[in-house]
Amino acid sequence: MAGSTERKERPGARFHGRVEANGRICVAPGCTEPGEFRAPPLEGPSDGNGPRAFRWMCLEHVRAFNAGYNFFDGMTADEIHQAQRPMAGWEAESRSFARAGAGQGPRWADFTDPLDAIAARFRREPAPERSDGKPLSGEDRASLKVLGLPADADRGALRKRYSELVRRYHPDRNGGDRSQEILLQKVIGAYQQLRQAPAFA
Repeated sequence: MAGSTERKERPGARFHGRVEANGRICVAPGCTEPGEFRAPPLEGPSDGNGPRAFRWMCLEHVRAFNAGYNFFDGMTADEIHQAQRPMAGWEAESRSFARAGAGQGPRWADFTDPLDAIAARFRREPAPERSDGKPLSGEDRASLKVLGLPADADRGALRKRYSELVRRYHPDRNGGDRSQEILLQKVIGAYQQLRQAPAFA
C-alpha cells in the first residue's frame, strides 16, 4: 500500500514532462521537493549568454503555475487581437528567403541540372518535316514513334512496318505467348490512327 501512495505522490519516469532532478530543488520559495518539471523562464532580458534558463518546479508548484499562467498577461486589447489572428506569426520570411535579393526569385544559374531534368522539359524540339510538305499532328508523331517509323514515311512503309510488328507480337506467331499483347494493341492503334491521318491519305 505504501508503494502505491509513493507512486501517486511522486510520478514515475514515464509521467509526461518529468525530468530526473539529480539534486535540483524546486524554485518555489520554501519548497524542498525535487525540481522535476520545467516552467518558462522569468520574463525580462537574459544575461547575454543566450536565452534565460527554465524554472524547475515540483509537481504541486508546476500545476499551480500552469493553472495561473496567462499568455496574454500584460498585453493591450490590440496586441491580444493581433496575437489571436489565424495568420499571426506567419508574416516573417523564413531564414532561407530573408536574404538580400530574395524578392527577385532564384536565377537559373543558382541550380545545377546534371541530368538535364529541368531544361529538357522547357526545350522545344523542332517539328520533324516531311518532304511532301504534309503536316503531322502530335498524335501522328506519337503513332510513328510506336511503329518506329521516321516522319517522312509513306503509306507503303506504314503498311510494311505494321505487318512486321503484327507478326512479331501476335500470340499465334509466338506459340501462344500472350506477353506481348499490350505492345500489339499499341501497334494496331497507331496504325489505325495513321492510316486515316491526312499526312497518309
